[in-house]
Amino acid sequence: MTELHFQSASDLARLIRGGEVGARELLEHFLARVEKYNPALNAVIQQDIAGARSRADTADAARRSGDDLGPLHGVPMTIKESYNFTGLKTSWGVPEMAANLDAGDALAVQRLASAGANVFGKTNIPINLADFQSYNAVYGTTNNPWGLDRTPGGSSGGSAAALAAGLTGLDIGSDIGGSIRNPAHFCGVFGHKPTWIICPPRGHTLTGALTPSDISVIGPLARSAEDLELALSLMAAPDDLEADGVIFDLPTLDGPLSDLRVGVWTTTPICPSSNAVIERVEAVAAALAGCGAQVDYSARPEFAAEHTHFVYSALLLSAMSSRMPDSQFAHLIAKVASLSPDDQSPAAMELRWRTMRLRDWAGCNEQRTQIRWAWNRFFQDYDFLITPIMPTTAFPHDHSPENQRTIMVDGQSVPYFSQTFWAGLSGVAYLPSTIIPTGPAADGLPIGVQIIGPAYGDLRTIQLAQRLEQLGFTFKAPPGY
Repeated sequence: MTELHFQSASDLARLIRGGEVGARELLEHFLARVEKYNPALNAVIQQDIAGARSRADTADAARRSGDDLGPLHGVPMTIKESYNFTGLKTSWGVPEMAANLDAGDALAVQRLASAGANVFGKTNIPINLADFQSYNAVYGTTNNPWGLDRTPGGSSGGSAAALAAGLTGLDIGSDIGGSIRNPAHFCGVFGHKPTWIICPPRGHTLTGALTPSDISVIGPLARSAEDLELALSLMAAPDDLEADGVIFDLPTLDGPLSDLRVGVWTTTPICPSSNAVIERVEAVAAALAGCGAQVDYSARPEFAAEHTHFVYSALLLSAMSSRMPDSQFAHLIAKVASLSPDDQSPAAMELRWRTMRLRDWAGCNEQRTQIRWAWNRFFQDYDFLITPIMPTTAFPHDHSPENQRTIMVDGQSVPYFSQTFWAGLSGVAYLPSTIIPTGPAADGLPIGVQIIGPAYGDLRTIQLAQRLEQLGFTFKAPPGY
């Protein structure tokens, strides 16, 4: 039987509702595991133990009275540090914001709590949620439970590490450049990046802004695809501004796998995949083909890889510059003013993207809209596209200056931020993507594979992950936990 701490949140909720385990008992079990394993991992960086115990006792009392608090009745969970939660702090790893005490709960946290979830802590992130690693001067470095010398990913690295090590029942993260998906891959758990804005991000901001950020989404990480569907069903509903006139009616995956038409994209010169990653993408494709699905390795949307990556990179850096303090942005403006018009170097282009005028942004946005239409045409012929999410397994911690970093892909040195390619493929077009774990590679580290679907096809990508889970692509616990 699977140990209690490695069971899915859905199964834990069933155990609580059936009286097989108490909510307080389960909470204490996870708290004990945090105490034992977190010092080496540094995944859980804040806790509300007294509040969580009180909520667990309330959940137990409700069960004894025959009251159902919801589908997550009493399940202990954590949330990414970047979500507001009453009584805890939100800093996004920025030292100047380390004392920023939350006065209320993010909307997603409210929705999960209304379904019975018991949030007991927060998990670690990189500064400004802007790295494939999770370290900062406020909370320190989070390690990967599969290898403490390795990154757990970022920016939801603490979330994925806590789930993989069995320190929590469920977690929610956010994603603009793969920040749900690359940690899920690096730590061997499931993750879902929703269609843009179906999960309202209110309360997931450092400045209190109410306008959703371009590309950025919030979504769940879990040890099962069933949990992804459950969490998404709770998080995905219009916010109050749209609630009177908008309903999300997400299509489901009906029929046998033999009905599916699946494209497969394994590597690209922009971000070449390691042989180990390619093998796992092909293994998922082969499993689907073995069930009768039509699998096409040449299927591609009608755009160049270089073009979509260019548009994504421009819009990504433009969106992320909105997080900058005014003084830092003014410094970038001054640097752009000093550039030669003939300077088309990568560094110069990045500066221009970070300081784009609205007219330039609108031009990029038009190119993005054309890319979205190309995807729309692609999904007239195919149901899904299967791809990598990162080119390698988890790489060693590297806290050197960002402009000096590279990664090694089967002996080839590749630019560090080229790793955004696979995340940006669906991110720039606002499409849903689900990550499924495929188990550890020869180096002992896990590999995840990405399932991309059409806009609002979130349940379909998650339900395909469920079908693949039944075929053996399941969460596996790291050794020693």
